[in-house]
Order: sequence, then structure tokens, then C-alpha cells
Amino acid sequence: MSAQPDHHHGDVVPPMGTLAELRAALRVWGIPGDAQDFEQELADASLDDLTRVREITQAYRHRVMLRCDAQAMAALMQSTEQISYDLGQKMMAERKSGS
Repeated sequence: MSAQPDHHHGDVVPPMGTLAELRAALRVWGIPGDAQDFEQELADASLDDLTRVREITQAYRHRVMLRCDAQAMAALMQSTEQISYDLGQKMMAERKSGS
């Protein structure tokens, strides 16, 4: 049985309930090289180490979810300067509200 598409912040995430679905999602939504890196990491992992196999699949699944989330991608595209400015503004506002 195939997993239904997840909805993440209003954006549609492709089904990734099986390795085949995750592989397909990585080919479409992954960052260039993700599909190959995923396969290499799985190939290097021992099948007896189910925790490691799960960590690998969850990490790459999360990458696809981020790519499907417009807000997450916008946040990733911010410059270091913009992030520093926003953080400074937030810290100043917290100081003012705490005084």
C-alpha cells in the first residue's frame, strides 16, 4: 500500500512511504546529487544496522520535504547578513519587552 501525499505548510509533498517512492522523489525534488548520495550511503550501510538505514532514509526524506516547502526554501535562500539583521531585531524587541 502506498503512502498518501503529505501536506507540509500547504505545499504538497510527494509520497515517500517506500524506498521506491523516496528514490523517485529524490530524482524529481532532490538537490543535484542527492539520489546518487542516497544510494551510496545505503550501499555503505550494513543491513544489520537498521538504525543507520532509518537515519539515512529520514535525512533524505527531510531534504525532499524542505524542497517542497516554499517557506523553508525562502529561509534557506536568505543571506547571512539578512539573518543577522533579523536576529538582531528580534533580540532588541525582546530586550525592550523584558525591560
